[in-house]
Amino acid sequence: MQRTELIEKINKLKKEKNAIVLAHTYQNIEIDEVADFSGDSLYLSQQAAKTDADVIVFAGVYFMAETAKILSPKKTVLLPNLNAGCAMADKINLEQLRAFKAQHKDIPVVCYVNSTAAVKSESDVCCTSANAINVVKSLNAKEVLFVPDQHLGSFVESQLDNVKVITYPGYCPVHHEITTKDIEEKKKLYPNAKVMVHPECPSDVVKMADFTGSTTGIIKTVKESNEKEFIIVTEKGVVDRLKRDCPDKKFILINEKAVCETMKLIHLEDILYTLENNKYEIHIDKEISQKAFLAINKMVMINA
Repeated sequence: MQRTELIEKINKLKKEKNAIVLAHTYQNIEIDEVADFSGDSLYLSQQAAKTDADVIVFAGVYFMAETAKILSPKKTVLLPNLNAGCAMADKINLEQLRAFKAQHKDIPVVCYVNSTAAVKSESDVCCTSANAINVVKSLNAKEVLFVPDQHLGSFVESQLDNVKVITYPGYCPVHHEITTKDIEEKKKLYPNAKVMVHPECPSDVVKMADFTGSTTGIIKTVKESNEKEFIIVTEKGVVDRLKRDCPDKKFILINEKAVCETMKLIHLEDILYTLENNKYEIHIDKEISQKAFLAINKMVMINA
């Protein structure tokens, strides 16, 4: 089926079913052609909750669809491919978090949104890569537990005085494997390029950044900059969108391995199949959903 025909069929079904499509920034860029919203995971779920849509199709990974369901419990949330998981989220489950807490009693738990609903439900407050520093600072605690990303937790600690961030040993494989050598090699080829780094990268990589921030922060900063060359130290989807949106600037992906394979599992054909067959619906235990909502909402209130 031709792309134009796929898009027409998807848009027709969206109208018939009062459905919207959310596309995470790391998705195949073709998904943007049928997306109602695109961006970071929490932003997408928040925007979906504000709509009167009956159906949310989340082109992302499993934990993102869960978050959409938590924020829109009365809406039908569909994930086009159940194999679209997150290696970082999978590094900690409810039992492991409880064991981590038992080792460090009476210390508040800050949970990165890149986590399962169950892990969120056992945490005191959630955070994003954009607001993690603000969330940890707001707790006024000398120590915090940070799950599941050790690198984001370490970055937060480096930005705050007198706060010990005890991190769980989780990470995103795509960002974890980026090295200072990668940056050095790219800087030799593009000496004038600014280095834009996601805080899920190791601390030695972050130290080489001209700017460190979330995917949304990187995109916004690049678009507003007068500079013309940028080395993008995060997933390939960011580069794809920047090349599309800023054709007058040059963007260099940090390395060819900076691709999240599970994020690339969803295609236009999957979106169409999902809408035609109402596959695959996300269900969350009510108690877990309510507790996870509290952790998310506390974050929202802190950053309101």
